[in-house]
This record gives sequence, structure tokens and C-alpha cells, in this order.
Amino acid sequence: MVSTLTVTPAGTKPSSVRPPKRRRGAARRRPIDWLMLAFGIVVALLIIAPFYLIVVNSFKSPTDYSNGGPLAFPTQFYTDGIVAFWERVNFPEKVWNSIFISGMVAVLAVLISMLNAFAIGIGRVRGRSWVVLLFLLANLLPQEALLYPLYYMFKQVGLYDNVWSVIIIFTVIQAAFGTYLLSAVYGTFPKEILEAASIDGASRWQILWRVIFPISRPTLSVLLIFFFIWTWNEFLIPLTFLVSNANQTVPVAISVLQGDRLMDVTTTSASALLGLIPTLLFFLIFQRTLTRGITAGAVK
Repeated sequence: MVSTLTVTPAGTKPSSVRPPKRRRGAARRRPIDWLMLAFGIVVALLIIAPFYLIVVNSFKSPTDYSNGGPLAFPTQFYTDGIVAFWERVNFPEKVWNSIFISGMVAVLAVLISMLNAFAIGIGRVRGRSWVVLLFLLANLLPQEALLYPLYYMFKQVGLYDNVWSVIIIFTVIQAAFGTYLLSAVYGTFPKEILEAASIDGASRWQILWRVIFPISRPTLSVLLIFFFIWTWNEFLIPLTFLVSNANQTVPVAISVLQGDRLMDVTTTSASALLGLIPTLLFFLIFQRTLTRGITAGAVK
């Protein structure tokens, strides 16, 4: 009788030899997956389209724009529009005004929001729900309703046409939103940590800066970035309260240039591009901080 032997590699059990499994990523996509992918591509194109028009038309001469239209690539690298806007509005001065106003508002609004939320969310003041509701209503109030009373008030105190008037206004507006958000966050703060700090002899001021501030730093960083960008893009209040050329911000300078007789589409695109670059750089620098802050509460 002839017996048949099965030969297996050394160190390998016969039962461990199995056909390779199909990888999860190789699974066939469903129609809904392709539909969501197509929807994402369409949304991305809609977002990219304005940036494409700004960049392309910023380096296009008026003649080239008239011949090829707004969608065509420029036939030559034209920078006179950028130079004209830079010199006409003194762009470095406007950038500094926007950076100073937005930076001061972001820092002061975050600080005031943290102090208010500490008193409301952890201090447990009386009527906490009504106080938070008032801060919420303050965010719903349109800016147009504030123009005349604020104009009259700053005229009386001598701060009209002063950057500090805009800083005060936006600090209050942004702090109202920050207080509403942080009050909800601090309201769920673990009481065990606060009680342990009190037992160790920490005062309320020490609890705020040595316990609460380090733990809530990611959320505060997100608020700081948002407050800076929101204030940078504000237009109506700076246009109303900063009438002199030396105090204007970048959005106001771009809008004021619209009424000039020498204005053209390419110069307008160049001004929009120069106004976009600082905020884009700010976002890229703090992108990692923003991502950490948003995802900080997702994993405990």
C-alpha cells in the first residue's frame, strides 16, 4: 500500500494555512458612497471657484480681462493692479490696524469670557439660566440696531474715529458669545477636581488659573482663533466708526477703493487677494491648534 504524505513548511501547522482574507478597503463601494463622493467634489469646487477667480484675475491686465474674460488664464504676468492697490491705500498700515484690532479683541474677549463663565458655570450665581439667556440674546441682536446708540456714546466720550471704539464694541460682542459657550463647558466641569483643589488650600483665583485654565486651554484656543478671524472680516462697524484713512482696516480699505475712478476688476481682485493672504497665513499657522481644540472633547 502506498501512503500519501502532506508536506508543510517547517514551523507551520497544517491548520494555520488559510486562504488570504479580503481586505476591508477592497470592499465594493455602494452607490450611496459614490453619490456622497460626487457631492463632496461639487462642494469643494464651489468653494475653490471664488479663490480661483481672485488669483487668476489679480495677475491679469485690464486688456487681457476684456479679451479673455474672468475665467481665462492671463497671457502675461501682470502685477500693476497689486502695486496700485498697495500704494493707493497704504496697505501695510491697514494690515497693522486689522492685526491690532483683531488681536486685542481676541485676547480681551477670551479673557472676559473665561472670567464670566467661571462665575456663571462654576461659581453658580443666582439666576444662572437667565444670565446665560441674556448672553444668548445679545448674540442675536443685529449690529444695525447698535450703530446709532454706539455712535452717540463714543461721540460723547471722544472715542469716535478711534480704533479703541471698535475694540471695545467687538470685545463685548465676542465675549457675549464666548461666555455663552464657556458657561456650558464649565457647567459640566468635574466637581471632584475642584473639591480636591479646595482641600489642598487653593483659592478661587488659584483654582481658575492652575486648574481650570490648563484643562480648558484647547477650547480657549479655538475661541481665540475664531474671534480673530471674525473681527478681521467685520465691515459695517469699522466702516461707521473709523472714518479717517489712517484708522481704516483692510475690508474697509477694499470697499472705499471701489468708488475710485481708476478702479477696475483686476485691481479689485488684487485687493481681495492681498486682504485674504494675512487671514490665510494666520489660519495655516494655527491650524494644528484649531484641530486639537475641536477634537479635545471627543476623546476623554
